[in-house]
Amino acid sequence: MPENAHVTSVAAIEEFRAHLVVFVSKARPTLEEVHSDVVRLRAWLEQEQRRTLESLVHRRQKALEQAQSSLSTARMSVLRGECTSEQMAVRQARRALEEAESKLKRLKLWTREFDNRVEPLAKQLEKVHTVLAHDMVNAIAHLSQTIQTLLNYANVPAPVVAPEEAPAGADPESEPEPPTDAAPSTGAGGAS
Repeated sequence: MPENAHVTSVAAIEEFRAHLVVFVSKARPTLEEVHSDVVRLRAWLEQEQRRTLESLVHRRQKALEQAQSSLSTARMSVLRGECTSEQMAVRQARRALEEAESKLKRLKLWTREFDNRVEPLAKQLEKVHTVLAHDMVNAIAHLSQTIQTLLNYANVPAPVVAPEEAPAGADPESEPEPPTDAAPSTGAGGAS
């Protein structure tokens, strides 16, 4: 037989349910925002940032080619004997190109590693989102039903004593007889 419930306050259950509703209403949008941030980050890495760095590498390659061309022109020029400024421009353009290529290489590495590093965490977030979207909604509904059941139970009149619980020899439907002051009879027909 199940144990008796020792509910002291339905209001406490109602308050817990209200707090749970507030928690779910705040947590679900937060998790959805985190999920959309992950999707945006992936798109940024794979598309926008990649295009930006590829464009930067292309511009810096052109700048290096132009600096090398200027250096070649200066070396071939009979009028100028010294071309240190052109050499310095070539070195700066080469460093700038190496920096851009390094950034693009790191970006490609992060793009490959993104799923390996982020996907396990994203799956955990999806599990939490499922709990909030399904299990917590069911829990809120169950708490509402429990509250209603307890309120209905509190309004039920006291139970009638069942026949098997009545004292031995008593008829549960008859009223008890009042005690009499007369002496009990000893048998039929008088004294012996």
